[in-house]
Amino acid sequence: MTYPETLQHIYALSRFGIKPGLDRIARLLGALGNPQERFATVHLVGTNGKGSTASFLSAILSAGGYRTGLFTSPHLISFTERIRIDGAEIDEASVVRLAQRVMAAAPEESTFFEIITAMAALHFAEQGVEIAVFEAGMGGRLDATNALNGVISLITPISLDHTEYLGSRVAEIAVEKAGICKAETPVVSARQHPEAARVIARHARELASPLFLCGEHFDAAWEDGKLNYRGLRLSLEGVGTGLTGLYQSGNAALALAAAELLSGAGFPVAPQALVSGLARATWPGRMELFPGEPRVLLDGAHNPAGAQALARALALIPRARLFLVAGVMGDKELSGILSPILPLADRVFAVAPALDRALPAAQLAAFCRGAGASAEEAGSVARGIALARAAAGADDLILVSGSLFTVGEARSILLARDFEPFRG
Repeated sequence: MTYPETLQHIYALSRFGIKPGLDRIARLLGALGNPQERFATVHLVGTNGKGSTASFLSAILSAGGYRTGLFTSPHLISFTERIRIDGAEIDEASVVRLAQRVMAAAPEESTFFEIITAMAALHFAEQGVEIAVFEAGMGGRLDATNALNGVISLITPISLDHTEYLGSRVAEIAVEKAGICKAETPVVSARQHPEAARVIARHARELASPLFLCGEHFDAAWEDGKLNYRGLRLSLEGVGTGLTGLYQSGNAALALAAAELLSGAGFPVAPQALVSGLARATWPGRMELFPGEPRVLLDGAHNPAGAQALARALALIPRARLFLVAGVMGDKELSGILSPILPLADRVFAVAPALDRALPAAQLAAFCRGAGASAEEAGSVARGIALARAAAGADDLILVSGSLFTVGEARSILLARDFEPFRG
């Protein structure tokens, strides 16, 4: 099969939907010879900041001299973004070969996410990866990545998301997220909602797992555009980071604390590697600024907590006016995503990304007008960007946000690359 045919084949597995559980992925990994046993795994769960934290930590480990794998989802532009080694995306030929092998071994009705989790594990094993960061797709307890035996678990801030699967309360969602933690292995947690913090603490006690908390055992803060880190055993002053935004201090702190603790799992990292890793880290679509006149800022905030963090970050970006190109998925609650941003926007261009479950642009524009914003239906993401550029002056800022899929499509337009839309 060709690469496009392979993608069409594995994307078609979405017909089986989301089916949480570990039986199928465990059997699949077993049929492949349990490749996950040939490298160490870092588990990463949470609601916001997973991608940035994963980028920081994988860059630190690579800078420390370890061959490092990274598995994340969803992709912004290309499927190959999901599986990386030392920052380099998997090549298309490897995707084709791995997919054929994994699909041949897969139990009946294996899901898309189970297939690609197994592909990542097999690829990392074949390529001699020593340690890999695996971002959970959804939840944690029953997520396919939980079939891997992690040496440490990281929990980014937990808030309401995927409530139809994980629960309608923060505490319920925290139970699912914390379920990925392993007995007697370190758990590193970001600052959390009190309900989530209680669940995580109780779960760590039950597992006899040492718990390290941001704000108590370690922390980081910005000073004059540089990061100061107070860690478990060391401190760093005036560190530059490859990712910007106020909220990145917490993500960087989480990654640095994890890197410190990984020395106990056989992966010591020198302080200079911590510094150089932070500087090298990149994560497209999160406070990603495209220079020009006007500038274009991409940020995939797609839930209330992410939107609030974006609003705080925008306060530090000088501009004459803000033009918002917004597109959201049809199953999202609009008020939580848009309310923090709409008061900051001088004009809104409502768009619909190229996915079936996208909210129609006309419906989104009507909501924005009802919230008091000056909004118009722009249709496609490409047309929204074009209209915003035509209306904006040299000192204005265009923000593209509301969904990772909107941001991914916008990024493909700005970079003149083919866009592979898929939700999963």
